[in-house]
Amino acid sequence: MPAELSGMDVVRGLAQRRGVVRPRDLGEHGLPAYYLHRLWQNGELELVERGLYRWPDAPVSEHHSLVEAACKVPNGVVCLLSALSFHGLGTQCPEQVWLAIGRKAHAPKTDLPLRLVRFTDRGLTTGVRRHTIEGVPVRITTVQRTLCDLARFREQIGFDVLEEALLDGWEQDRFTLAGLARCARACRVASVLAPYLERLPCHAT
Repeated sequence: MPAELSGMDVVRGLAQRRGVVRPRDLGEHGLPAYYLHRLWQNGELELVERGLYRWPDAPVSEHHSLVEAACKVPNGVVCLLSALSFHGLGTQCPEQVWLAIGRKAHAPKTDLPLRLVRFTDRGLTTGVRRHTIEGVPVRITTVQRTLCDLARFREQIGFDVLEEALLDGWEQDRFTLAGLARCARACRVASVLAPYLERLPCHAT
């Protein structure tokens, strides 16, 4: 009994720190997943959806939806409009979390509002950084990689979104032309991006 109570306390502390918690998080501490179910039955945890629980009073950040997406799809990468919003560029406020998964990966079964995009294995690692949000690791494309992805998906997302993001990023000094050019070559969108870069103020006469 004492060991179980101690384990439950560990789960409570973990949920309080992270805000959201999954069975695999307990496994990292050598604790059984049924502790989560018991805390939910006791009314101490809220069930977001199957396999994802939330501590009711835990402070949440403005990026809480990214945390929930990362918990549900650990191998996913926050990208495009959601990455743009995370970096504070442009005026887009996506209602869904734009998440990249592998081309052969199974689409997650979830009620979370996700907009899935298929990337190659290289696309899931190039220009991707891990950020810790609410104690949870979240993989997000960098500013430069996000701009390159916007160029690649410009017809679906909008040419104006790309132009706005480039101008905003330039004015905020969030990228260099050389760095963005290298990323564009790696993402094979250099020729697509070039005309947009020529419109930046640095090229104005």
